[in-house]
Amino acid sequence: MQIHQLKPTKKRKKGKRIGRGGKRGTHCGRGIKGQKARAGRKLKPIIREILKKYPKKRGYSFSAKKDYRILNLRDIERAFKEGEKVSPEILVEKRLVRRISGKIPKVKILAKGEITKKLIFENLMFSKSAKEKIEKAGGKILWN
Repeated sequence: MQIHQLKPTKKRKKGKRIGRGGKRGTHCGRGIKGQKARAGRKLKPIIREILKKYPKKRGYSFSAKKDYRILNLRDIERAFKEGEKVSPEILVEKRLVRRISGKIPKVKILAKGEITKKLIFENLMFSKSAKEKIEKAGGKILWN
């Protein structure tokens, strides 16, 4: 047998011809009007539209990412024992915060919850009320 003698086992299915009446109706499965109902429908390039909406000014930055993680006092109270040191590296080890693209993030501590243990805090940011609560409990805040 040669290649020109081969025949398909199933018949070829013909594509749907639309706009010819019958059971599919006049809109033929394309809904009513609109861009998707037209012949030769080509959709707008959506990404280009999004890019065009950004201002074309110098110095405009549209990344509103925060480069620090947030942690509450109640989480620190649960995870640490009396007199332990709290730093971003230790928080990553204890899995209280995650890395940001492989790097150890800055961490800000907020005052939700109570703290009773005397802890030593290093290289962390604090809200005003969190700082007061830590100092009231007898904790130390150090900066390197």
